[in-house]
Amino acid sequence: MRYLPDPILRSKTVTVPIRSLTNALIQRLVNEMIESMHYYQGVGIAANQVGSRHRICIIQRPEEDVAPIVLINPRIVRRSGFRQVTEGCLSLPGFQGKLWRSEKIWATAIGLNGEKISFKAAEGLLAQALEHETDHLNGVAYIDHIEAPGDLYALDAEGE
Repeated sequence: MRYLPDPILRSKTVTVPIRSLTNALIQRLVNEMIESMHYYQGVGIAANQVGSRHRICIIQRPEEDVAPIVLINPRIVRRSGFRQVTEGCLSLPGFQGKLWRSEKIWATAIGLNGEKISFKAAEGLLAQALEHETDHLNGVAYIDHIEAPGDLYALDAEGE
C-alpha cells in the first residue's frame, strides 16, 4: 500500500489499452488490488495505491455480497447535487475528513472482460466511492477537498 505523500498518489494514471486486458500483468494487478482492498478493509482501491500507474480501480460496497467491480479507464461524465460526507482513505490511515461529494454520479468504464460498464445516477456510497477512486486516478486525494483544517481529524485507537 502506498501512503501520502508518496508521489505516485499525486500523479495522473495512464489509460489502459483495451488489447492489454488479457495481459497477465493486468490480471495480476487486479488480483493484487482486490487482495489489498480486502486486507485493509476498504470500499475501493485505485491502482496507484498499490504502486501502479494503470488507470484501474475497484469498488466493493460492504453491504453487498457480490464480486468486486473492476473499472478500467473510469470516467465521470456527469455529477448532480452535493452532500456532505465523512471519508477516509487507505493511503491516509488513522484520519477522516468532512467534505462535499456529489449526490448522483454518471460514469463509464470498461470491465476486465472488455464490456462497457455504465453507472446512471449512482447514489450514496457507490457515488462517493466512484468519485473518491476516480480522484485517486487523477492524482487527487480526498484531503484536497477539505475546506477547513478542523474538518480533518485523527481517529482514536478504536477507529472512531
